[in-house]
Amino acid sequence: MTTANKITITRILMIPVFVTMALYYGRSVSHGVPQEWMRWTAIALFITAAASDGIDGYIARKFNQMSKLGVILDPIADKGLLLAGIITLSVSNWHYEFPLWFPALVISRDVVILAGTIALHFILGSVKVQPSWLGKTATVTQMVAIGFVMLQWNTHLATIGDWKVMFLDIPVIVAGVFTLVSGLGYVRRGIGLVHSAGHGDPQPPSQLLR
Repeated sequence: MTTANKITITRILMIPVFVTMALYYGRSVSHGVPQEWMRWTAIALFITAAASDGIDGYIARKFNQMSKLGVILDPIADKGLLLAGIITLSVSNWHYEFPLWFPALVISRDVVILAGTIALHFILGSVKVQPSWLGKTATVTQMVAIGFVMLQWNTHLATIGDWKVMFLDIPVIVAGVFTLVSGLGYVRRGIGLVHSAGHGDPQPPSQLLR
């Protein structure tokens, strides 16, 4: 097994440890005795895991360690870490948590992209999903939002009607906007591929049954 793959597997194994520390910290908060060392341990684990993504990629390219296993494991590790952070910080009883619409939006977007990719593969025979700059920006903004929420640096900024706008609402809203727009962008590209191949036009029943 290559060094790059070992780093990727280690990143995957760090995810449940991060989740455990985050949940235990949330429990300590709900009991009124926050154990800050648990929060900082969760932060350290998340940062280390996120940083290892660039490290294993660099090693794989630098030392020609690209492998089929790495191609499969790397996106699993990346998406697993991202979703684990968002979902955990939505239900873990921290002082500030992600609003429920945020994990719902992120998960829905990923499900739509996955389902769309499978549908395109079925319709077109093969499809290669190329990450867009909006998709990459959405990932970055999601990571930034997770980082800010874990730091728990929060303050009241303004009041709009009955809504008290907090500082941590800002990175969450920004990440939500890019997540939604990037998801719509992928849907538009998928529809464009279908139409460009002529599959969006009416087809005789005999052709549909082939």
